[in-house]
Amino acid sequence: MTEYGIETFDLTKIYDGTLLAVDELNLKIPKGKIFGFLGPNGAGKTTTIKMLSTILPITKGTAQILGYDLIKERKNIRKLIGVCPQELVLWDKLTARENIQLIAKMHKIHPTDYKERADELLGKMNLLDRADDLTEKYSGGMKRRINVLMAVIHEPEVIFFDEPTAGLDPQSRRVVWDFIKDFEKENKTIILTTHNMEEADDLSDELAIIDYGKIIAEGTPQELKGKIGRGDIIGFRLLDDKLEFREKVVEDLEQNPAVLWAKSLGKERVSFSALDGLRKISGFYDELESKFGVKMHDLVIRQNTLEDVFLDLTGRTLRD
Repeated sequence: MTEYGIETFDLTKIYDGTLLAVDELNLKIPKGKIFGFLGPNGAGKTTTIKMLSTILPITKGTAQILGYDLIKERKNIRKLIGVCPQELVLWDKLTARENIQLIAKMHKIHPTDYKERADELLGKMNLLDRADDLTEKYSGGMKRRINVLMAVIHEPEVIFFDEPTAGLDPQSRRVVWDFIKDFEKENKTIILTTHNMEEADDLSDELAIIDYGKIIAEGTPQELKGKIGRGDIIGFRLLDDKLEFREKVVEDLEQNPAVLWAKSLGKERVSFSALDGLRKISGFYDELESKFGVKMHDLVIRQNTLEDVFLDLTGRTLRD
């Protein structure tokens, strides 16, 4: 029988009596797993996390966190959770070590227990040599890593990471990824929101995609890519003297029954998704050459990624 770290039951949030931000959300997040929570801006991800972490009152429904009721047992829940918010929350006039230790004191942890752990965490983030510098001297990426550590100093059982690697360079991002993965080995339950599809794919055991406050897809990353993502993604470059035909090429591809979508990329590339695209590539090549005198240069063919699935489900048009 599966033991759940978090269960939600018709969890709903309405702002100002009219704005439906989260619409009867039902989730079952297994204990000890990393759960990815994806969605466009304004889809309801952060609102959901704020409700589950007792920061924001719920409008309707309820949830259980490690068996505790979100409405009736908020104090018990607060002892078990850690939250790394999107916004940086630091005291600039304190050192990195002092920021982390301050959170430990708020959780009433004895100094003999938190001092060694704080240094251990700083070492994992490669920040121990800067631990006594004021955080006002830190780069944005370093501050982000300190925020991650502040969320876990009290050894919570359930941890909410809301965009934990936003603004980080690739090296720092990998350090944070490895750090988060280690918590799964300790049977901690992780909820991760991110706009980085590689991050979601690499870290998550299971995923839910939310849009307009409702769950529109759930499963493992592989299941979502297999069940929802269709076709092969094909990309190619046009030579400079053929760029004038690029939009006509895109329009022509869109008319092909085997093509799911087509678009221009950057200054000179075209990308499209086609059912059974790998087998049909020679036909596309010949057709474009005969119609427009265009050849496919620097041809790339790949399978769907989680980003393709995300865009397919939530739409490709940017919205607020």
